[in-house]
Amino acid sequence: MRIIKLKTIFSTYYVFTCSFILLLFSCGNNSGVNKDHLVFRYNEFANINTLDPAFSRTLQDNSVCNQLFNGLVQLDSELNILPAIAKSWTISESGKIYTFNLRNDVYFHKHHLFGKDSTRHVVANDFTFSLNRLKDKSIAAPGSWVLNKVENFKAINDTIFQITLKQPFPAFIGLLSMKYCSVIPKEIATFYGTNFRTNPIGTGPFKFKRWEENIKLVLRRNNRYFEKDETGKSLPYLEAIALTFLPDKQSEFLQFAQGNIDYLSGLDASYKDELLTANGKLKAKYTKTVDMIRGPYLNTEYLGFYLDSETPEAQSVLIRKAINYGFDRNKMITHLRNGIGNPANGGFIPKGLPGHNASAGFTYQPEKAKKLVAQFKTESGITSPEITLVTSSNYLSFCEFIQRELEKTGLNIKVDVMPEATLRAARSNGKVDMFRSSWIADYLDAENYLSIFYSKNFAPKGSNYFHFKNKTADSLYNKAFDISDIKERKKLYMHIDSLAMDNAIMVPLFYDEVVRFTKKNIKGLGTNPINLLDLKYVRKE
Repeated sequence: MRIIKLKTIFSTYYVFTCSFILLLFSCGNNSGVNKDHLVFRYNEFANINTLDPAFSRTLQDNSVCNQLFNGLVQLDSELNILPAIAKSWTISESGKIYTFNLRNDVYFHKHHLFGKDSTRHVVANDFTFSLNRLKDKSIAAPGSWVLNKVENFKAINDTIFQITLKQPFPAFIGLLSMKYCSVIPKEIATFYGTNFRTNPIGTGPFKFKRWEENIKLVLRRNNRYFEKDETGKSLPYLEAIALTFLPDKQSEFLQFAQGNIDYLSGLDASYKDELLTANGKLKAKYTKTVDMIRGPYLNTEYLGFYLDSETPEAQSVLIRKAINYGFDRNKMITHLRNGIGNPANGGFIPKGLPGHNASAGFTYQPEKAKKLVAQFKTESGITSPEITLVTSSNYLSFCEFIQRELEKTGLNIKVDVMPEATLRAARSNGKVDMFRSSWIADYLDAENYLSIFYSKNFAPKGSNYFHFKNKTADSLYNKAFDISDIKERKKLYMHIDSLAMDNAIMVPLFYDEVVRFTKKNIKGLGTNPINLLDLKYVRKE
């Protein structure tokens, strides 16, 4: 019965894809010509929530908004800060005043509300509006935090925009590369209000065409996009992007294997052994049809503890350290990830960021784990210690692996499975003692990671899901903002990371890798350490 159902789903989505292409090109002069090679097709199993950049908080939302919007600056594939709508900028000697010189050839996507020309070019006041909207409490945009250190901002004239910080913050320019800081037109955003999420108008390489939520999304090429390649040719190369929303990774993989989508991101238990050998290489039967792209990913997968829990096991540093010592991360990566990723035997900050501390974490020491559990039993009088670990279904195999390993130490771990959205809410509200989570860098500075340890960021208002409070860590975190020398900041970052690990408030599992699979005819995709999808340089041959 399942096979019949899956075939029905695949047929339906294949019809949708064909309908996309027919819809896209039926109005052209050459509607009879096959232009499938100009359409990039992919599936987003996790779905998307919004097309409004101020609310774009997930990787999947960001990847779509990255096609639709631009900000002052952008990141390249190595996370270097590059010009975008700002062609250049200066920073004052005080480190507090940022002055941006804007391009004068950037146009918003066409819309009838612009009047006679159906578009207009971007001016500095558009950034004034966009950033004011971002921090507007009545809108309650989740991205408003990126402006926490901003004193004020203003348009000097049409092509000069200035931002003044409350205090120096060397990582600030990286924050401006986030999609939250994208420019949008006042007249369109004001007209649509909250419905701007389904009627986006930006400046990006692609423009919005159609979105049927949970079913399909179509973007078209922006013929007035301002960026060009090194030969002077206008970007993007593709004519369109077509997304579907099959809700699970196994179905997504089968669509990829059948050639109905061009791209597959990440590794999932449902297909990893079908695609990859035990050491992370493509299996022979796919080498002629599939390309595998692999690169560093600033993503730490971890288990966290809620320190304000009333459960003795969650409160105990002995139990928390026992869990850290009690399983083999190398074995976990080999058997559950086919060698993709790096075991997190260091601290929370992943490899590739200044501040990564390879000696801050825990190695596999099963006998030490047993002694810690035994010590807890003696001191607490609890003869059968137990703690509940809550996870989503995608990470169940990891949690069950840890569960089996920790049984050998005398600790019982009960594994509960929740939908991802339910788990996020429970984690933020302190409803779970132990939870699986991940932290993906938004910008290239380890402060992005260490903010999770700052006591003023207690969840649900902030990202400190552990409710970890340490005066030394707080002091060092605040001190780092006044230090522009990255080598000096690195020392502080490593110290803060070590303090969190000494208290074993989390269990780092692995530092992830970006893994992308494409059909052989897809060129120019590449990877980047934040796994953001960038399609403006992609060709489909």
